[in-house]
Amino acid sequence: MKKKLLFVLIMLMALPLVVFAGGTKEGQPSGQITIGLTLPGLQFPFFVTMKNDFDAAAAKLGVKVVFIDAQNDSTKQAAAMENFVAQKVSGILISPMTTDSLVPSIEAAVKAGIPVATVDRKANTDAVLVHIGADNVEGGRAAARYVAAKLNGKGNVIELEGTPGASPAIDRKKGFDEVIAQNPGIKILVSQAADFNRAKANSTMENLMQAYPAFDAVFGANDEMIIGAIEAMSAGGIDPSKKVTVGYDATTDALDYIKQGKLGATVDQFPGKQAAQALQALVDNIKSKTMPAQKVVYLSPNTVTSAK
Repeated sequence: MKKKLLFVLIMLMALPLVVFAGGTKEGQPSGQITIGLTLPGLQFPFFVTMKNDFDAAAAKLGVKVVFIDAQNDSTKQAAAMENFVAQKVSGILISPMTTDSLVPSIEAAVKAGIPVATVDRKANTDAVLVHIGADNVEGGRAAARYVAAKLNGKGNVIELEGTPGASPAIDRKKGFDEVIAQNPGIKILVSQAADFNRAKANSTMENLMQAYPAFDAVFGANDEMIIGAIEAMSAGGIDPSKKVTVGYDATTDALDYIKQGKLGATVDQFPGKQAAQALQALVDNIKSKTMPAQKVVYLSPNTVTSAK
């Protein structure tokens, strides 16, 4: 009887230790927060900057990051989301390839009890905890205002769009076209997708220069595309400094092109601020179930020229 009582007492004393040991995920230290991060692709300089800034913000907060590159493929990004759910990460930050393709994956993660925030690119679902991004419509307007001012209200424009279905591509075009339409002396000769890709923009621009030789300005919905277009102009014997050119993202290459006089302007959308704010919202929710004051937060973009 005494031996049985002693055994019960020992088990009761050990119980808190068992509960404590079971309070961690996948062998993480107690209290460790792990965030799954997936971005459209590190072939885009913009997302390299965003990831680096995100990693720095995570390090300051003591957060572990599990990163999976979507390699510009919605299917691979969906698989990344499944991987995060299987790993039972604390939260997920995603910049979805397109507005619709990752909706089922996002909703499945939230259903599994994992908060999801989107950054830069939006998803067509209310399941996300918060979306932090630049006001891409306003950014498109800013690019168009720059073009209109440089053309003195008269001229022909070639427009290079981003990946079809991606929210930045949709919104930047919307803002750009809106302001150009307010300038009756300016005409968009052609608007064609180049998928945010430098090489594709280069080949696309080669063809467009032949089909529409009387162009005065080019808008690329990201810096990779405008740089591709500028390279095509240079190769085709056209001095890009004689044309009005504007990109989007304020990448290192774009800023170098501005300094060299090859590019007129770019629009900065502050990827580091986007990533840091989205991460903080996730951490606050994970730690204390705090809900963001706003479901959608937009940062105001800024036009960068050689004069700044």
